[in-house]
Amino acid sequence: MITLRKIITAVSATAAAAGTVFAAGPPAAASGKWCNHSVCIETYDTGTYLGRVEVSVVNTNQPHTISARVWTTNGWSARTKTENVAAFRTYRDQAYPQRHFPAGTRLCAEGFRGGASVGLPCVTLTG
Repeated sequence: MITLRKIITAVSATAAAAGTVFAAGPPAAASGKWCNHSVCIETYDTGTYLGRVEVSVVNTNQPHTISARVWTTNGWSARTKTENVAAFRTYRDQAYPQRHFPAGTRLCAEGFRGGASVGLPCVTLTG
């Protein structure tokens, strides 16, 4: 069995959607957790297979309606449940791609708090 590795890339989007800033991160093992602002994406699988992806969104000191969207650059996407979250609670939900993706595919998750984007972590799957 061939062991594949992921290379981390963090993407930071401005709230005004004025542009995107790219910052490369260090290499990491195939499964892991990557965060951007208030949003984290966590994978549990090795190589280019993604069975389950967990998204977490950290809430602030006020109750909010929170949700997330998870997608890949080759066309797969899913929305997570929308949930009313109390102050200082972390929202968590999962998406289940359950498939292999080509090397170079980017996996991204965007979290929304009160309708506003609060983070956009991305991971590039490489072989």
